[in-house]
Amino acid sequence: MKAVWSDEARLARLLEVELAATDAWAQLGVVPREAALELRERAQPPSPERVAEIERVTNHDVAAFVDAVAEQVGPAGRWLHYGLTSSDVLDTALALQVREAGALVLQGLDAALAAVARRAFEHRTTAAVGRTHGVHAEPITFGAKLAGWAFELERARARVARALDGLRVGKLSGTVGVYAGGDPELERLVCERLGLEREPAATQVVPRDRLAELLGALAVTAASLERFATEIRHLARTEVREVAEPFGRGQKGSSAMPHKKNPVVAERICGLARVVRAAALVGLENVALWHERDISHSSAERVVVPDAFLALDYMLERFTWLVDGLVVDAARMHRNLEASFGLVFSPRLLDALVASGLERDRAYRLVQGHALRAWEEELDFRTLVEADPELAGRLGPQGIAAAFDLDAVLAHVDTIFERLDALVARETVHA
Repeated sequence: MKAVWSDEARLARLLEVELAATDAWAQLGVVPREAALELRERAQPPSPERVAEIERVTNHDVAAFVDAVAEQVGPAGRWLHYGLTSSDVLDTALALQVREAGALVLQGLDAALAAVARRAFEHRTTAAVGRTHGVHAEPITFGAKLAGWAFELERARARVARALDGLRVGKLSGTVGVYAGGDPELERLVCERLGLEREPAATQVVPRDRLAELLGALAVTAASLERFATEIRHLARTEVREVAEPFGRGQKGSSAMPHKKNPVVAERICGLARVVRAAALVGLENVALWHERDISHSSAERVVVPDAFLALDYMLERFTWLVDGLVVDAARMHRNLEASFGLVFSPRLLDALVASGLERDRAYRLVQGHALRAWEEELDFRTLVEADPELAGRLGPQGIAAAFDLDAVLAHVDTIFERLDALVARETVHA
């Protein structure tokens, strides 16, 4: 990813567009064919240092780039940049860079999804407590939690792929988009050579809603990774201790506290999500440019577009590593599930009482009373229910046992995994 956004790669992409343009002009009979061939044979991407040296005089980066290439090739260099404006080259080259960078992000998403799906199937039946508002709710399986992550990663992939496709466009329509110094056929030929679509109605630039959508898709992906990492951080807390990050031999968790094993990678993912979100805001603010173009978007894009791709690429790599090596304590999950004295079965008990004919509010208040007592006095919830003549009389031993049956609570988890099976099969075909 770093290579895609290097100065050398950027200059190489600019030259790729320039040479495609001279080739197309030659095909149209405007540029002498021998000149186009000479440029194709002799022109090399100039060094960033040489372009910077010239730019100190020109105070214009594309003009400096063109001069740096032209000085390599002699008289044929006069045809470089013929009929083009800077944004013709810059925006079309950006599409090429984004295509490369996007392919790497999609690979990272594929790897992350595969890792999450694998661990989900591994913990398909690992019972754990579900939490809402941070408080025990009802039982789940750890695998079902991870399955939700897999489907979210699938949506992220589709969202990023769609946004990348939206930016797979080039433009060579001149200073205000009406081909005043060029030819629509030139644009068609160049974009065809580069594997791009033509922007149907450009100004001086490709409209920035396309880039805003892409940065937004990257930001949503980063937000999903942040959600997963936040969950890992919560589950790694000392009081919960259901998962832990891999901890290498010789690793130190703290410079002062030798006992520490901290969720530092998950925290790093959460921090970098803020960087990618900030890039999305810049993308939105860059949509509104003056008239046919001003330059306010350019400086910001040169920072946030590479940064967003670099940060997300790193986040995906680290997240995949984290999931692959995540230490899962199934026994601790079971103990935590039992730590709330059986209160996680209160919804099933409530439904059983309603099904028995008891008015809902009455049933709710009876169950709630025993639940609050169990929590406050640290008593077994089921024992209190069995000792209540009204509840025991309505449900009987079998009815109460059914209400507190963990297997019954999790009976439909397989439905989620049937869907995950189908997802993995689709992703395998896609790969």
